[in-house]
Amino acid sequence: MRWLVGWSSIAASFGTAGRLADTVRGGLADSDDAPEDAARTLHPVGAQLLWGDPDPLWAVGDWRPDEIRTVLADPADPFTRLAVLGCCGASDEELRRGLFAARGGALRHLTAWPGSYTAVVQAGRRITVTGDLAGARPVFYTPWANGTAFATAALPLADLIEAQLDIGHLAALLACPDSPEALGDGTPYAGVRRIPPGHALILREGSREITGYEPVASLAVAAPQTDPDRAVEGVREALVDAVRARLAAPRHAPDTLGYDPGPVPGMGPADRRAARGGPAPGIGADLSGGSASATLALLAAGLPGVPGTVLGHGTGAGERLLAVTFNDLATPQGREAELERARAIATNPRLHHVVVAAAEEALPYADLAGPLTDEPGPSLVTAARHRRRLAAGSADHFVGHGARQVLDGHPARLADLLMDRQRRHLVKPVAALARSQKQSLAVPLTVYLAARRLSRTSYMTGIREAADRLKLHRFDDPAGAVESSIAALTWSRPGPAAQWLTGEALAEVSIRLEAAAGRPPLSLRPGEARARAVLGRQAADHRVFEQAVEVRSQRLHAPFLDNQVVRAARALPESLRVQPGARAAVLRTVLAGAGIRDLPAGWGAVAPDGGAAALVGLRSALEVLLDLFAAPLLADAGLIEARVVREALVLASEGAPVPLDGLADLVSTELWLRRLLARRGTCWTGTTTPRRRAVPTGVPTRPAL
Repeated sequence: MRWLVGWSSIAASFGTAGRLADTVRGGLADSDDAPEDAARTLHPVGAQLLWGDPDPLWAVGDWRPDEIRTVLADPADPFTRLAVLGCCGASDEELRRGLFAARGGALRHLTAWPGSYTAVVQAGRRITVTGDLAGARPVFYTPWANGTAFATAALPLADLIEAQLDIGHLAALLACPDSPEALGDGTPYAGVRRIPPGHALILREGSREITGYEPVASLAVAAPQTDPDRAVEGVREALVDAVRARLAAPRHAPDTLGYDPGPVPGMGPADRRAARGGPAPGIGADLSGGSASATLALLAAGLPGVPGTVLGHGTGAGERLLAVTFNDLATPQGREAELERARAIATNPRLHHVVVAAAEEALPYADLAGPLTDEPGPSLVTAARHRRRLAAGSADHFVGHGARQVLDGHPARLADLLMDRQRRHLVKPVAALARSQKQSLAVPLTVYLAARRLSRTSYMTGIREAADRLKLHRFDDPAGAVESSIAALTWSRPGPAAQWLTGEALAEVSIRLEAAAGRPPLSLRPGEARARAVLGRQAADHRVFEQAVEVRSQRLHAPFLDNQVVRAARALPESLRVQPGARAAVLRTVLAGAGIRDLPAGWGAVAPDGGAAALVGLRSALEVLLDLFAAPLLADAGLIEARVVREALVLASEGAPVPLDGLADLVSTELWLRRLLARRGTCWTGTTTPRRRAVPTGVPTRPAL
């Protein structure tokens, strides 16, 4: 896990590594005051100090040298500086101009460069930390030492203050995972807060302020509609710049792996390398056959320059980009067309195609061991499956995560179109839904009435209705596209795991929703609000995914979650977003603008949802899962009843209509709790400081009612 951490205090009386280093450099190491300073030194384990007291900043983890950049406004003013951590496509001069703008209060300039990064500005005693628009690079904070500590991970701050678990947040995460109204700004750790996407944290000698850096539009009137062609062109430019920022970064070869035993029957050099657990040098991409991953692979392979491996690791100029396809031998049904599209795309001469085949050993739930992540997430049950694919990839690997949430039109946007009196744009999406169902005569009217009802439902009423559904235990499990779309036409809805939570947990979440209903919303347009909420949930899950599947020396890149790509996609007209096949059409136009027009038949077809693999994996690991919930920590916290969850696991294995996504959420959260309590280390160290660790007393026991 890579993160940055720092703090700002009023008195700055708590010693840091920077203060101790300055003391030693000043020739006072042998003085009587040195032991006292050393005793009060506290710093993160394995940290790299970027700047010291009075407001220190550290980078922690295996950061590459080019991923940490600092600039000064003036060499004579060492306390006006900017640190950028991550992949940033700006030049040093652009960073300096952004520092000047941020010093004057214009923070948006810090978020307008290609790439995915976190920016920290120090201007005297004022510290500014910017989050991203999607939420894939969040910023957390907590009161500490007469000031405020901040970090890009919640666990280090939880260790710093020895935070206990926030059981209410865990309940909200299971009951309403994509509802910011229920989650608020909390984290699984009590006392540790998260700044919302699109906001920045400003600290002035310990006092804090959270401010948005995006222009504030009208709450009731839609923004002026951009010309569709210009909007798609903006997406193309942003996506190309995002890919180019990764290609322009220095190439990295993975750390030296173990000894290669030599030729093995049936295994090539790449197979042997993947078996030893290391990626190939250079740049690669997923190639699942879907439009998102294929777009990134083709863009990266087609841009000028050498997209592939580092110099000396291949055949010279024109190295091919490594494209990786996963072939699930355990559940091949329904994926034949997708694999065929991947093979057709891989005929591009600038792609080197690798197919990773696996059977029962790569099913969901097959391997539940893994690292501790910052927060729980659904990828914990599939981490071993994805890690097997990514180990055959490259040191810098593109993934298409977030494309659906960034480019697609959420069903609730149909209500926004009705609010704007654009009923004619509902014809094609409603007709497509009708064609997907045999008894289609009543579908258009049903969808239209649901959209009209949502357009006439106020934010306060909608959130209170969601709270009532939780209190009355009214849940739905939509089976098809039509039912899913109708269920999504609401301000907030319970998640798939809500039906297994205890009444006490659901009542606590409903109280959160009722409290949120009394606060002013960020948007009075339900489609816009729900689309941003779903994107935020996807970005948070992607961050957990990165940590859960981490392969040594590998970086995963998700350009669709970059600030500039998200901004460009938000300019797409709603009437364009809701049309059938809109995402595939936009990406086709993006590739055409880059000179790539020869695409296989079936481009943009909907990929299988993975439910078959989840069911087979659950059946194979049923005994392990039943043992996991024999005495679960979630039951100790009063969130579930173990007997009810075990019965649901057995019913699901027998083929009963049980929401598998909900079971995956429960298993992931239970796994995360066990890994958190099993850890013995801490993120902090000091000469005489006692060990600081989150949840030092274990999960608080709350008997279920």
